[in-house]
Amino acid sequence: MRRVIPGLIAAALALTSGLTHADTLRMECPPSKEGRQFCNEIKQQFEAQTGNTLAFIDLPPASNEKLSLFQQLFAAKDSGAIDLFLADTVWIGVLNKHLLDLTDSVSSLRTEVFPAALQNDVVNGRVKAIPAYMDTGALYYRKDLLEKYHEQPPVTWSDLTRIATRIQQGERDAGHKNFWGLVFQGKAYEGLTCNALEWVASQNGGSFIDSQGNITINNARAAQALDMAAGWIGKISPPGALGYMEEESRPVFQNGDALFMRNWLYAYTLAEDPTSPIRGKVAVMPLPKSDDGVSVSAMGGWHWAISAYTKNPQAAIALLKIVSSVQSQKKALALMGWAPSRTALYEDPQVLAQAPFLADFKGIFMHAVPRPATQTRRQYAQVSNAIYNTTYNVLSGNSDGASAVVALQQRLEIIKAKGWR
Repeated sequence: MRRVIPGLIAAALALTSGLTHADTLRMECPPSKEGRQFCNEIKQQFEAQTGNTLAFIDLPPASNEKLSLFQQLFAAKDSGAIDLFLADTVWIGVLNKHLLDLTDSVSSLRTEVFPAALQNDVVNGRVKAIPAYMDTGALYYRKDLLEKYHEQPPVTWSDLTRIATRIQQGERDAGHKNFWGLVFQGKAYEGLTCNALEWVASQNGGSFIDSQGNITINNARAAQALDMAAGWIGKISPPGALGYMEEESRPVFQNGDALFMRNWLYAYTLAEDPTSPIRGKVAVMPLPKSDDGVSVSAMGGWHWAISAYTKNPQAAIALLKIVSSVQSQKKALALMGWAPSRTALYEDPQVLAQAPFLADFKGIFMHAVPRPATQTRRQYAQVSNAIYNTTYNVLSGNSDGASAVVALQQRLEIIKAKGWR
């Protein structure tokens, strides 16, 4: 069949090699210098082990552009475009029918990676991807200020609210007038869906949609969680948090103007940069919980997946196993800062010597919860849009929790209609 690839796709699929032989596999490679070094080492192992050739693919850096490109390629069932690639956490359900079934090929890996991360990659009982590296929401705090005010890190949201209120007032009384207790991502976008999931699930309010695809948001605990977060705005969180994404909230904390911050793990390295005003004063911990709940962190990260249209599935699986190996995950951490998905590496002396902060993250990763993406499949974007817009309405004072969960339940039922598809 003749392939017609528009300009954007053709540019995105520029190969580092002109080889077109049938045993040439194509793998996505991060475009950075460190990414290329990692990929070249994978190439050497793969070619020596299998006798096949590996070429690299450049893809758009923006997640939405990359997903759109994959959807075009897979709609055409293009077997020559790509074999192994990185899929965002929320893509597995969207791309399910275009992903090679890995269930029988990766059985040995299933007990070696973080359970929640692997569960994210299971659709209808079949494994469709393998976690490449981990990311999740976490609570950052100023350990120097907790010591100054003789406070312990908060276990519950009630603890956080009390401590944030007290220390915020104390710092303002001391002359730091623009100091806040807590910053987070409150803008109406995907990041707010993650925050809302953490608040609701940690209050025993469920996960909006359960693993079987049932919509569960209309309950009193979920309403209570949304009202709790709305109560922070203008009190311990700046009104401007309603416009914050990750990179709007981080500078407030990193400049020394906040006690607590909810953010992803990338912020730790930046907070400890030699130029950071709060270097050496920061710690990270699992997010708080309700008095009778458990700590919940939304799962991020990326996952290795194989195109269902690959011409050589056995070689593609061999390549997947190489990039997922212990040594490859160590190399990815060293070169690109990718937090490993293999649990054993969080007790590996080499890993902890190189990245000692990872010792604090294992517990956070163990409690990571996927967004309801695999079960809602191609409709996840609509689902997330409904969640973050409803949550924003509560945060901004245009709705209350009780009304919001009723409206969101109804909206999600309409999106689901006769079933997730």
